[in-house]
Amino acid sequence: MARFRRDARVKGKDAPPVSGVQVERLSHEGRGVARVNGKIVFVDGALPGETVTLRYTRLHGQYDEATVLAVETPSSDRITPKCAHAERCGGCSLQHLAPEAQVAHKQAVLLELLAHQAKITPERVLPPVLGPQWAYRRRARLSVRNVIKRGETLIGFREKASHFVTDISRCETLLPAVGEHLLALRALLGGLSVADHIPQVEVSAGDDDIALLIRHTQPLSTADRAALADYGQTRGLRMYAQPGDLSTIERLDAADAPLHYQTDGLEIEFRPGDFVQINAGINAQLVPLALDMLALTADDVVLDLFAGLGNFTLPIANHVTSVVGVEGEPGLVRRAQANAERLGLVNAHFAVADLFSEAGIAAIPREPYSKLLLDPPRSGALEVLNALRLKWVERVCYVSCNPVTLARDAAVLVGKHGFRLAAAGVLDMFPHTTHVESIALFTRS
Repeated sequence: MARFRRDARVKGKDAPPVSGVQVERLSHEGRGVARVNGKIVFVDGALPGETVTLRYTRLHGQYDEATVLAVETPSSDRITPKCAHAERCGGCSLQHLAPEAQVAHKQAVLLELLAHQAKITPERVLPPVLGPQWAYRRRARLSVRNVIKRGETLIGFREKASHFVTDISRCETLLPAVGEHLLALRALLGGLSVADHIPQVEVSAGDDDIALLIRHTQPLSTADRAALADYGQTRGLRMYAQPGDLSTIERLDAADAPLHYQTDGLEIEFRPGDFVQINAGINAQLVPLALDMLALTADDVVLDLFAGLGNFTLPIANHVTSVVGVEGEPGLVRRAQANAERLGLVNAHFAVADLFSEAGIAAIPREPYSKLLLDPPRSGALEVLNALRLKWVERVCYVSCNPVTLARDAAVLVGKHGFRLAAAGVLDMFPHTTHVESIALFTRS
């Protein structure tokens, strides 16, 4: 155990280094966990089994935070990050950990939370769903900052534990048409008359086209619009502007047309700004896996909550008597219903409802549903699970982007509604990050 003088716990760049610190494990947030003088220290950049030299960054009553200055004894799972900005950029936090070890860590986090929070162990642990490790992000929100003193514009993700925009020249996880050309995009935005009034650029890609959505708080000049349109035409990107809410989005470089992607043999259309799964390679495996877990039959009546564009609802419709998708965002519901009509899926129906309010939950169409699919945001589905009667539901497939709320909701499904956790596993939706995407199957006891 490392020992040092009390003044070594000064935080920041003036803190003296502390060497010989043994790292015990990895926290859920992907930081090494060590003990120094009996106190827990979370060490950014450290891996289990390593001996490191650290420097304190933040001090707290029950624990401290630090960052690695040097790795004295490296883990066998340590690798060299592919990205030159990995140490500072908050877009990724696990590039120094081998991909297979990242997935094993995420699976361990999922099973630990289910066991400790819900007191449940899945009857079967599913093999991880794996996809591309790089150039996988088809959707991203990049922060923009015009730095007048430096005479340049920054674009990228926020720095780790900071509100500052990371000064990056490329991103290895974004689609190459965007990630490899951030310097050109920076120059474009910096040359606009509204450079000080662009807070964000959103990347949104379908199977064939990539759109850049420029958010701006001051009107674009005629020259700005021409520059943006020319950039898109030169680089094969669609260029959109958004001065206000989603209703203000307009295409700058050509007549507008929907983006689209394929899932389970269906073509789903969407607009820039709409939610789609970030990793197309994982989503292509996720949808058929979810349908298989539901064990759909021609007699089933299915409820899909937090349905979005119908990523699951529309494929489900091909196999059942009827399916109802419920979503809180009216624009997504309109496009989901339009997709159903275009595809000729007359048994797919969609409804708008706030699934976090009593009134919204009460508005869910009442039918004797035989199967239920849940794909909630990070806050989970507690409100709707507490309110709904699931008397006729035989199977529940729960797709989660937060294992904490999945564990909480699993306890409700098991304890209140009489299900058992038949299977659970992780999806590597966000390689090199600590985000844990998972899927779970609940069946009747």
